[in-house]
Amino acid sequence: MDDKGMTTAEYAIGTLAAAGLATVLLVLLGGDWVRDLLRGLLQQALTTGT
Repeated sequence: MDDKGMTTAEYAIGTLAAAGLATVLLVLLGGDWVRDLLRGLLQQALTTGT
């Protein structure tokens, strides 16, 4: 194999891996618990200084 870059199969595997990771992130970040966590952290940050 030469060092000129990825082959088509490597691009396909990389694309599938990226799409899978994006799907996992969307599922995790789309959950209610993430929204509640971020809201709690923001409220805590805003009320800590007062």
